[in-house]
Amino acid sequence: MSKDLLYYIPAGKYTNEQLVHLLKNHPEIKFVSLVGVDLAGNDTDEKVPINLFLKDVEKFFLGGAVETDGSSVVLTGVATLNNAKVDMIGDPNVNWFVDYNWENIDEETGKPVGSLRIPCFLVHNGLKVDSRSILAQSLEYVKGEITGLLKKAGKVSGLEHLDPAEIDDIVFTVGTELEFWVKTPDEAAEVEELSATQVMQENYWARARGQARTALENAIIMLGRYGLEPEMGHKEVGGLKARIGESGSLAHVVEQMEIDWRFANAMQAADNELQARITVKEVFRENGLEVTFKAKPIIGVAGSGEHTHVGIAAKLKSGKIVNLFAPGDMKGDFLSAVGYGAIMGLLKNYEVVNPFVSATNDSLNRLKPGFEAPVCIVTSLGHSPAVPSRNRTILAGLVRDINNPLATRFEVRAPNPFTNTYIAVSAFYLAMLDGIKAAVGAGKTTKELEAELSKEPEAAGFYLEKGRAYRSEHDVFEDYTAEERDRLFSKPPATVWENMLNIAKYPDKVAALTAGNAFRKELIDAFVAGALLRWRTELANRIIAENCEIIKDCKPNHDAKDEVDAKAWQKVDDLRRYLAKDNAAKSLFSRIREAVDAGDYAAASNLQIEMAEKIGELKAAYAQYKRNII
Repeated sequence: MSKDLLYYIPAGKYTNEQLVHLLKNHPEIKFVSLVGVDLAGNDTDEKVPINLFLKDVEKFFLGGAVETDGSSVVLTGVATLNNAKVDMIGDPNVNWFVDYNWENIDEETGKPVGSLRIPCFLVHNGLKVDSRSILAQSLEYVKGEITGLLKKAGKVSGLEHLDPAEIDDIVFTVGTELEFWVKTPDEAAEVEELSATQVMQENYWARARGQARTALENAIIMLGRYGLEPEMGHKEVGGLKARIGESGSLAHVVEQMEIDWRFANAMQAADNELQARITVKEVFRENGLEVTFKAKPIIGVAGSGEHTHVGIAAKLKSGKIVNLFAPGDMKGDFLSAVGYGAIMGLLKNYEVVNPFVSATNDSLNRLKPGFEAPVCIVTSLGHSPAVPSRNRTILAGLVRDINNPLATRFEVRAPNPFTNTYIAVSAFYLAMLDGIKAAVGAGKTTKELEAELSKEPEAAGFYLEKGRAYRSEHDVFEDYTAEERDRLFSKPPATVWENMLNIAKYPDKVAALTAGNAFRKELIDAFVAGALLRWRTELANRIIAENCEIIKDCKPNHDAKDEVDAKAWQKVDDLRRYLAKDNAAKSLFSRIREAVDAGDYAAASNLQIEMAEKIGELKAAYAQYKRNII
């Protein structure tokens, strides 16, 4: 039956008349859903009967067919309660996916009921205000600027083989890698056990078994049906070996996995990622497994990233593709002048890019030193242009194949599965453009640009800031102290509040994002306002509640006569009371709530950092207490 289903409609393949004919031949598709993506990355899903779509297809792409209450999605300060009307305009330039409900079989066709999901733009007061719009308009602006820059410069160092007059289009390529945790419902695992498995590398790329294997295989097959061209699925570093349950099948599944698929143009890549998350979650659920895309679902164990690969190429009038990052001499240079400018722009402006990459408490939990967390604003090019290497401890690394210049790209390692890819990629390219303009505009050679990127911190650069290092081929966690990392590569934010403050702290860098008015200031402000609203709400109403459960689970079970155990328990109990018990002095939890209620977010942020430290101390003290009881 699955072979007879229509999984996706390729962009530009059908006229309106052909589209109507195609859908009428698939009566199992009962609904159309215009998919808008708000500033937090949430996607809309409404059920419009298919007959209304077939009656007037054009209307869905001109506006007026579907609208939403913009105050009910994350368009903070843009669409308000007294001005909430938002039009949804379908996007004909990307693939459309069909979402099938395998729990609702159509009686007439015997097939699952399908909804045609058409990505769209959200329009408020005549202006596009959604995440997809930010990406579309940013790419159009960057494309125009790069084309004009190259034509004005004529010959660019490292790209002497490119005639700017022959450029027909600029192509932005993006690829994402989706990591996620899988478990059987209600399964819990001890952090110590998970940590030991991780350190001993027992799980990484090991053979999947049971329903986890079946789900992984089914997910890869299904992604192929949706046209994503999956390239690999495997077990990641985290997890435990599953055990046989009472029924004879594998139970106690707690595993980390990854699925990769082929890169695409930037907008399609972001749409593909959204579809991939839906597909993976549904397929694993059908196999009795829960999936979480949280960046750090288990504190103390490896988190889940979504490493994002970005590149820029020129399509020539002849149809040939030229990678703008790759130099003409792949063994003599790491990058072209455009490539050097791109990575310098990203690194120099990253303080104001990071808020759009890591906008949640969960994402900041992942970005702590250890487990290869990309917390340092630094790149790695490799030890030699002739022998590519890979440094997994840096923020954004160069990926290259000397025999395939088209593969040259940057892997940005900070995103996680819940990063809003549309906005993050917009910020990446806008920041890169700032550096590209500087590098190409200055007429620097590739060797001069490599020296700039590799400069000592105390050296002044023509573009990069004094007092900072931007390149390291070392292990930044093993070869530098924490103090050295903060001094050389900038101190990373510890909370959402600290991260969002950088928008106000670095107006000159924000200017790189607002250039061209694609990512307008009002949309940046709306993103920040929404992120801070979610931060303080989750802090006061969820994180404290979750930590209360941890405290309640710490219970005494020692012989009261044993002085050693009593002393160990006293340490645990003192931490419990400091965190959660109001006496003469307010507990830490109460002080956090009061700071949030009073709007003292700086204090709330500092107290959140202290709470995380104290909860860590509590877990360690309680584990030691339990281990010593015999």
